Amino acid sequence: MTLQQLKYAAAVARWGSFNEAAARLYVSQPSLSAAVRELEGEMGVRIFNRTSRGVTVTPEGTEFLGYARQVLEQAELLESRWRDAAPRRRLFSVSAQHYAFAVNAFVDTVRELGVEDYDCTLRETRTHEIIEDVAAFRSELGVLYLSEFNEKVLQKIFRDRDLRFTPLFVAAPHVFLSADHELARRPSVTLEDLEDWPCLSFEQGELNSFHYAEELLSTVPHRKNIRVSDRATLFNLLIGLGGYTIATGVLPPDLNGERIVSVPLDSPERMTVGYITRTDTGLGSVGELYLKKLERHSNKL
Repeated sequence: MTLQQLKYAAAVARWGSFNEAAARLYVSQPSLSAAVRELEGEMGVRIFNRTSRGVTVTPEGTEFLGYARQVLEQAELLESRWRDAAPRRRLFSVSAQHYAFAVNAFVDTVRELGVEDYDCTLRETRTHEIIEDVAAFRSELGVLYLSEFNEKVLQKIFRDRDLRFTPLFVAAPHVFLSADHELARRPSVTLEDLEDWPCLSFEQGELNSFHYAEELLSTVPHRKNIRVSDRATLFNLLIGLGGYTIATGVLPPDLNGERIVSVPLDSPERMTVGYITRTDTGLGSVGELYLKKLERHSNKL
């Protein structure tokens, strides 16, 4: 077993593809595949399931990669402390629900890296994919929320995938509206007030369970529903169609301008926004930096 083999295996898990991992590491795909197979044979563990649709990490592979990442982290610390060489390329990935404060924290992290070479990824994606990204080492952190409705189900999934949820803040529900909407200047609104306008939400793909919804009150029926996949589209529809979405109320003006406003929703529901990490693996140095930025932006809310 070599550090290079461990790096190859971790890269395949991170990018979910032998071809993509090889391209990112500037090696040939056959060489990378052969190295991973040799590692699996030597250690007596099947790290990946290989199918025509791609690769997935096996349960035993998940455990193996947890230990492998710890070895790689320690090796990086040794190299950065004693090897007289140029700074290493900084790698980091985070997956998140569609939160502007998570983007702000990512921006601050990249600005503070202090190196010329880095490879960072921010995925604003579906709830199920956030969980899978962190469980399969494609992301170091996942940013999402728990509520009284979804907590029991999601916490069980976290335990089954060896994940830990850490709260950042608790938010009362708000609705995002166009600044020109006739309800935009109300001190608060009810769902009954909103009945005539389309309810916008983020679609969750094949696993479109109410428990994976990014929005509170996901089981409440609406006469008009529109599901979207990205934040820019949702904001355009808020403005163009007079729609609304249920959210945390956190709306940084530097990322969203002044065309969208946040109005409190009259509801006793609460959202506990936080992040998930693996229980068996610590964060890397860039992950730790991002977490500090995330906590700093959360403390402003």
